[in-house]
Amino acid sequence: MTLKPYDLLWVAGYLVATLIVGLYFRRRSAASTADYFVSGRETSWWLAGTSMVATTFAADTPLVVTGLVYHYGIAGNWLWWSFLPSGMLTVFLFARLWRRSGLITDVQFTEVRYSGRPAAFLRGFRAIYLGLLMNVIILGWVTKAMTLVLSIALGISSGKALALCLLFLIPFTGIYVSLGGLWGVLWTDLFQFILKMGVVIAVGYYAVEATGGTSAMLARLSGTSVTHFFPNFSAGWTTEAMWTLPALTFCVYLGLQWWAFWYPGSEPGGGGYVAQRIFSARDERHGVLSVLWFNFANYVIRTWPWVIAALAVVVLYPHLEHPEAGYMLVATQHLPAAWRGLLVAGFLAAFMSTLATQLNWGSSYLMVDFYKRFLRPNASEQHYVNVSRRVMVPLLVVAAAWMSWELTSIQTGWEAVLEIGAGTGGVYLLRWYWWRVNAWSEISAMCTALAVWAAVHWGAPFHGSDPVVFAKTTITTTVVTTLVWIAVTLVTRPEPQEKLVSFYRMARPDARGWQPIARLAPDVPETRDVGRNLGAWLIGCALVYAAMFAVGEFCLERWLAGWALTATAGICGVVIYRVYLSRTAWKEA
Repeated sequence: MTLKPYDLLWVAGYLVATLIVGLYFRRRSAASTADYFVSGRETSWWLAGTSMVATTFAADTPLVVTGLVYHYGIAGNWLWWSFLPSGMLTVFLFARLWRRSGLITDVQFTEVRYSGRPAAFLRGFRAIYLGLLMNVIILGWVTKAMTLVLSIALGISSGKALALCLLFLIPFTGIYVSLGGLWGVLWTDLFQFILKMGVVIAVGYYAVEATGGTSAMLARLSGTSVTHFFPNFSAGWTTEAMWTLPALTFCVYLGLQWWAFWYPGSEPGGGGYVAQRIFSARDERHGVLSVLWFNFANYVIRTWPWVIAALAVVVLYPHLEHPEAGYMLVATQHLPAAWRGLLVAGFLAAFMSTLATQLNWGSSYLMVDFYKRFLRPNASEQHYVNVSRRVMVPLLVVAAAWMSWELTSIQTGWEAVLEIGAGTGGVYLLRWYWWRVNAWSEISAMCTALAVWAAVHWGAPFHGSDPVVFAKTTITTTVVTTLVWIAVTLVTRPEPQEKLVSFYRMARPDARGWQPIARLAPDVPETRDVGRNLGAWLIGCALVYAAMFAVGEFCLERWLAGWALTATAGICGVVIYRVYLSRTAWKEA
């Protein structure tokens, strides 16, 4: 694909706009670590929620979705659709608790909830584990995706594309992130999300047009299971048939993954950059609404432009060796010439929005939870902001370079993070609602998951297709990890009463899991809202799934089912608002 001078103007305009935003918020973000990392806790729900969506929409996601549809049909997207229940738990059970805590990072939670050396060790360990290890893997796969995008779009070698990412795009992103802090990230995310959604909608439209239109595309796919929303289980429990997932893998996705696996943006209990955006919200209600909007936009708005383009790839390129590259093939070969500059700018936005959050979020762990906590606890706030601005970019350039070469595919990175975090989710959910969970619970869960994952990959005891091996690996890791952390919890001492009472007063979790502690704080009004919140959770899941599948049915010209699902989503939305989100219901709760 050859770029004309006016295409380069689109790209240059995009880059200048992001830099201006960073410069605009420079002073506002520099006053303190709270201003730099959580925007002074003044963010509106729609801005915080859109920033979450933009962050999860990286350069890798259209490519991975294309690969999933190419191999397993639309049902392959249950790899990430299955995280909706986890996201809705964050909305209705955890968002208010996070905002109420008044933290800057979710890793700080460890020394609010736990005490002593185990808590201090856990805080430092999680800061390095998340701020470096997980951050490196995530940066590795998004950089690998951007390398593939640039090599196809610009017609250059992978080595030159990687050099462009490492020597220009990552440092440039680091400049506007370091200048603007989270305020700069939030507002550039908004601009970037609008830009990249416009681009992927255009790619989907012209891809379908290249097949002869929607009806012609669907006619060529008729008689296959590629357009089914759920896998065809007739192939057997562990057999991978054409365009369908093995039943075992689907069961792991839907029955296990959403509550047992740690994954950035879908953490059980809501952690990571989701928690960071909640901390930045104006109040608890804005925090809840931000995560609700994130989940709706993440699944309902984003899904179908990618999926429709992927179906066109199946029709247009039936024998691709590397299906993830199919998205860029259809974009570069069928998008009109006038869109080429916007295409490149859109993928730059996708890459840089995720990169910006990883830089700001990762540096918050390393700065607040490691450097400030253990190395320089008494320096000025300006010192911490300045160090954050200086150290992260060089460190992460090296990390991204290494991981982008190590990963064999983008999906490999996704699955590696899922496998490493398998089994840890239960402790992240229960630490809010069960007083007996202690620091050793989390330490044992993280260490066991990592050790089991390493042992399974080193010993390679499982056989079968990649989805089956993934399912068996994650089931094993989840079972072993869960048994270990529960056993460790029961054989170790609980946290000191004064620490538990302090946490109970601050967070006010449901009293039924804190009865021994609630009796020590009779002046604190007891909260008993788990049943109500779980009901809202179920309705919220129904709302988003119904809306998501309604859009899909309309895109596939199945009108009756589409209208029925739209009505279902509308009813669920009214119930959620009337019972839970209206100002009257909120005050009563």
